Amino acid sequence: MDLKVNDYTTDDGLTVINVEGEIDVYTAPKLREKLIDLVNKGKFHLLVDMEKVEFLDSTGLGVLVGGLKRVRAHDGSLELVCTQERILKIFRITGLTKVFGIHDSIEEAQEKRKGAK
Repeated sequence: MDLKVNDYTTDDGLTVINVEGEIDVYTAPKLREKLIDLVNKGKFHLLVDMEKVEFLDSTGLGVLVGGLKRVRAHDGSLELVCTQERILKIFRITGLTKVFGIHDSIEEAQEKRKGAK
């Protein structure tokens, strides 16, 4: 399965990364390159929409954690949109629910972001 990754920036400056497919040892470099590219372009507030992600392995988790470290170095944020129980379970088991903000929708993430300002 291929991995589709595209992004857009919202009016409030949040960069949303839509990810579709499987994030594994073979496809994770594509997501890593996208995250690095966005940070290099000065995009430090990222929201990864994982609603169409069908599979996530440890390599994918590592890419997300690496992306989080990159944006935090610039006082940024990397949060997730995910409602799929099988993906959320991976974040719970690894303790990463304490590291990432995980939202039910892009709109919810935007509302929480506005409230934090």
